[in-house]
Amino acid sequence: MISVAGIKFSPKGRKYYFNRKNFEIKDGDEVIVETERGLQYGFVQEAFKEIEETKLVSPLKDIIRIASKDDKQIYEKNLKDSSYALKKAKKIVTELELPMNLIDANYTFDRRQLLFNFTAEDRIDFRELAKKLAGIYKTRIELRQIGIRDKAREIGGLGPCGRFLCCNSFLTDLNSVTINMAKNQLLALNPTKINGVCGRLLCCLSYEDDTYTELKRGLPNIGEDYTYNGSIYKVIDVDVLKRKIKIENEQHIQEEVLL
Repeated sequence: MISVAGIKFSPKGRKYYFNRKNFEIKDGDEVIVETERGLQYGFVQEAFKEIEETKLVSPLKDIIRIASKDDKQIYEKNLKDSSYALKKAKKIVTELELPMNLIDANYTFDRRQLLFNFTAEDRIDFRELAKKLAGIYKTRIELRQIGIRDKAREIGGLGPCGRFLCCNSFLTDLNSVTINMAKNQLLALNPTKINGVCGRLLCCLSYEDDTYTELKRGLPNIGEDYTYNGSIYKVIDVDVLKRKIKIENEQHIQEEVLL
């Protein structure tokens, strides 16, 4: 077993695991960690967890140190400079007439890399943009095309349920969502009902799928015959959450049955 800590690089970002080593840390602490992109400033979301080394997909990176006041100041300056860099980059995109939409910009803590996320309908030749940005900021420039779901996650908003977007509030991983998950909830396959503001299938269909699968065990399907009080009925509606069905016989007499 190896002791790890869950670290996020932004409040709404994904959680990554790092080797705790011998650091005494707690939830909410701020730390400097080693990543493939260089040093990063992170926030402890899960101070202690033990996992089997055989389950590791790749070698764990280390927590370098607990962040100091000086580290905090560097991090805040990087945030401010990243914001300025995004504005400058957007001007260059307009000048070059590139069909892309820059979403955000982020310096690594050690400023060895400046990452820009963008959306676009097709593949973009951004070599000239990267060259101009590298000339201005004198660091490695990375431009990464992200999907429409990632854009919604960054921007935020309200979903059709009236609550803040799941991807922007508590979901850390954007798992794949399939149309079969909507069918599993017996939803009408109307895009206006099952798609989110991003235009893709609602994220909640994915994390609710296991619950609906479990609740549907033993329930008949709509259209099936169902014997009730010695008579044959047809199932015309199923309420999965209440585990209740509505049935109708040949005389069009309807009954509700709680299972």
